[in-house]
Amino acid sequence: MPPQVGAAGDRRARGRLYDPPMPTLRIRRLDAGDVPEIRDLWERAGLFFRPHGRDSVDRLAEELRETGTFVLGAYGNDLLLGVALGTDDGRKGWINRVAVAPEHRRTGVARALIRASEELFADRGIGLVTCLIEVDNEPSLDLFESEGYEARRDIVYLRKPLAAEDW
Repeated sequence: MPPQVGAAGDRRARGRLYDPPMPTLRIRRLDAGDVPEIRDLWERAGLFFRPHGRDSVDRLAEELRETGTFVLGAYGNDLLLGVALGTDDGRKGWINRVAVAPEHRRTGVARALIRASEELFADRGIGLVTCLIEVDNEPSLDLFESEGYEARRDIVYLRKPLAAEDW
């Protein structure tokens, strides 16, 4: 069953996943040329990233050009207010790196980015969307849960770096 979108109802009935929270909010897919602006927002938002590894300008730009990875940007009055990175393996979508400028938090920007990401995944035929959230990030946990995401306490995330630690 698709996630509900408030009192307005089901996304299939409305034909789209989200209504931007403010009339001037515009969401667009960012490209390789936007990477410096993405990284600047991550820094302003206090999001940890690896500037010399997987999040380097060249590496992230290449990923956006060569793979199905996308970054959505939410703009208000031509200012980048928030971003979300999406990836998928053809079966499951991942929403990562959601960041909103501190002065625009709790205004619906992150919620609109999540819903727009879900719409892109649905357009790709992806039936399951997931996310990774640091355990102490209560605002993000609350936001994703309010959007219908369920915390899975029976799954453990494992990782094995195959490259330098900055990866």
